Amino acid sequence: MADIETGERHIVTLKDVARASGVSISTVSRVLDDRTPRSSSATAARVRAVADDLGYRRNVSASSLRRGATATIGVLVPRLTDAVMALMFEAVERAARRRGYFAVVATCGDDADDERRATETLLGRGVDGLVLATARLDDALPASLRDDGVPHVLALRTDDLSPSVLGDDETGGYLAVRHLLDLGHRDIGIVTGPWFTSSGRDRRAGAERALREAGAPLRDERVLAVGYGLDHGIDAGRRLLDAPSPPTAVFAANDNLALGVSSVAQSLGMAVGRDLSLVGYNDIPLVSRLPVPLTSVHTHFDRIAETAFDLLLAAPGGARIERVMPTLIPRSSTARPPG
Repeated sequence: MADIETGERHIVTLKDVARASGVSISTVSRVLDDRTPRSSSATAARVRAVADDLGYRRNVSASSLRRGATATIGVLVPRLTDAVMALMFEAVERAARRRGYFAVVATCGDDADDERRATETLLGRGVDGLVLATARLDDALPASLRDDGVPHVLALRTDDLSPSVLGDDETGGYLAVRHLLDLGHRDIGIVTGPWFTSSGRDRRAGAERALREAGAPLRDERVLAVGYGLDHGIDAGRRLLDAPSPPTAVFAANDNLALGVSSVAQSLGMAVGRDLSLVGYNDIPLVSRLPVPLTSVHTHFDRIAETAFDLLLAAPGGARIERVMPTLIPRSSTARPPG
């Protein structure tokens, strides 16, 4: 196909065909790959017709790269300003390097359309597989990748269908609240992640199990499901602590939330580790260096990344879900209740 104004020849790409056909790049790649069984579906017929109209010619070299020769893995995260996502990508990059692969990252925020576009950009660049650290349980992308036969693994979350590796978040939530109970706390607030994340769901379930086992009260107003950002922690901290009778301890389901709760406690004249015990989750590097070091549940990012790579490189075998046991790291932010 030649550009009318310049006379230069434009090489038609998979992305061009996908855009004109109204399907994903991975679907176009599968339909036009003559090494796979020829599909007789209406979609496949439309893709082949569009490819012919545009003058698409399969690049045999590029096609072979997409089937395992690029030694490149795509990693999709919501944002790299989130310390957990940055730590996860760095762990995947280290695991990739040890195996002779190169990892590239794309960010997509929390929007499903942006996630799809970022995924198609990675696939269009010929990555051999994808590691998805996006968080939603209702995310349609993994199902699309399964349908298209794209090698992928979910990291730090699961949809119970695609290969996944994550921390054992239910156990982590249990360990956090069990620690507070063992110190003597009975009035405990829980600030968990949003309902649409497997991590938020599981950490809350573990925390509630620990309370039930101890016979401690489980009051609805003490359990808040919010987002995972610092501002969410501040809002939750105000709701829990700026009250006539605040809890003596709080489990926050990530360290950002814990930092938000801590800032509210300080603004109210409460000393963390004396007036309020506080536990976070993930154990990002910052929390051990705070003026009052934060007790946190340590997530083993390197183990998760190594396991993710093992799943990604393994032969397809359905839903295989691996959970890596977390570790509670007690620090000065937790103590026996005052009085």
